[in-house]
Amino acid sequence: MYQFFVEPGQININDKRVIIMGRDVNHIRNVLRMKIGEEFNVSNGQDGREYRCGIAAFEEESVVCELRFIKEDQVELPVKITLFQGLPKGDKMELIIQKAVELGVTEIVPVAMKRCVTRLDAKKEASRIARWQAIAEAAAKQSKRGVIPRVSGVMTFCEAVKQSSDMDVRFVPYELAEDMAHTRELFGALKPGQRIAVFIGPEGGFDEGEIDLARENGVEPITLGRRILRTETAGFTVLAWIGYLMES
Repeated sequence: MYQFFVEPGQININDKRVIIMGRDVNHIRNVLRMKIGEEFNVSNGQDGREYRCGIAAFEEESVVCELRFIKEDQVELPVKITLFQGLPKGDKMELIIQKAVELGVTEIVPVAMKRCVTRLDAKKEASRIARWQAIAEAAAKQSKRGVIPRVSGVMTFCEAVKQSSDMDVRFVPYELAEDMAHTRELFGALKPGQRIAVFIGPEGGFDEGEIDLARENGVEPITLGRRILRTETAGFTVLAWIGYLMES
């Protein structure tokens, strides 16, 4: 079943009406060629609820829908995960955002680290963030998420560590870290309701000074196994492990 995101004000629970506006109108009418009475799901991207709607009328710039029922959130993970991702080369960030959203991430923070090849000036950053946010929204639609994960502005590593200071659990997968038993112990201690920070390095990995800064501020270095994972693989691995533990 198709899913669309709307602003909270477009959902009127009392009148049992949902108004679709913007580019989704053309998509519903001319691309999907949906008819009166056909159903789809709507989310406001904030409360995690699924609003089931049926098309009541097509107007010039909107689709008027009947609100048929509301389903409480059963899609979102019981933890909130922020992915602090070292800026990768090329368009890898698009894949990372897409898959991280599918795996349940709450927020993605691009981080400019010492070994990052990609550098964004203010103009490039604004356009990239807008594109990345659109990719996050599309991935949220595809995976039937109840919220749209936020893609924040680019931070330095120091800013990212500080930003994570009030989170409950903080991991940094590091290629020189050892002791998988310790990793299992940390993941096994995760609990619903926690806020989790995951730091992933760029292609060149973390600078030793960054790992020292992380340790000094309570960010726990962990190993993901004996093999060296690519930057786009490491984050997916952590998110998949957390999802498995929280939903099993």
